[in-house]
This record gives sequence, C-alpha cells and structure tokens, in this order.
Amino acid sequence: MNHTYLQKTLNKQKWYLIDAKNQRLGRLSTCIAKLLKGKNEITYTPHINSKIHIIVINAQNVMVTGQKKYNKKYVRHSGKPGSLKIENFANLNKRIPTRIIEHAIKGMLPKNKLGRQLFRQINIYKSEQHPHTAQKPETITINLL
Repeated sequence: MNHTYLQKTLNKQKWYLIDAKNQRLGRLSTCIAKLLKGKNEITYTPHINSKIHIIVINAQNVMVTGQKKYNKKYVRHSGKPGSLKIENFANLNKRIPTRIIEHAIKGMLPKNKLGRQLFRQINIYKSEQHPHTAQKPETITINLL
C-alpha cells in the first residue's frame, strides 16, 4: 500500500538570486513562481510554504517579444469616479520597472493565504545592487532565450 508523503513545516530558509537581464517576462515569471512554491524540491507539498526567498535584480532590463512593449496595458483604478489609469509596458518600465515583474508573478501564485505569504518572499530591484548579501543567496542562471 502506498503512503502519501506529508512534509512537516520547515524552519530553514533558502535564498536565490536571479538576474532578469535580457530574460523574457513570462518565462522568467513562471520559473520564479515554481521556485517560490517549492516545486523543484523532492519534498514538495502544495499546502506548505517552502520558505524560499527570491531576489530578482536588473528588473528594468526584462524583455517582451513582438509589439507587447507598446501594446501591453497595465490598468489600475482607485475606486473613485474618473480615476482609471492605463499605462503601457514601455512607460511603466521607465517609471516603476519592478511592478511589471511583481504583476506577472502575482498572477501565477495561488489566490489564497499561501499565495499572499509567498508573494512577500520576493524582493525585486531595478539595478544590480541589493541589500541581501548577508543571506548569501545562491545564484541561479535561467537560460530561456
């Protein structure tokens, strides 16, 4: 008879560093979402937080294919009349490049309490500098081009 493996809660945290320079947005986001959920681990359990923290650097150099640079729209609304704001990828990348990757990853995480916990474990920076050198993150190279 087969037994289902149930993982106990983890106390050990893992830190990964990912460079987004010249990476495609969607491919990069799926890899980050899989890492956050812990799907690369042998002991993957869907309902347990895997305590993986991800640092993404060079967010301003992320790429999109085709005409998405000008046609992809980001919409936000405060709830007040007349407050709808629409912005394309190129303008948002100049203004707040980290929000583009955050938006893509958040859409790939579960829409529940666990998804909100996992989203807090992402740190995205628009340039190479980050304040997490003390955690000694393991560098991951993603070759998706």
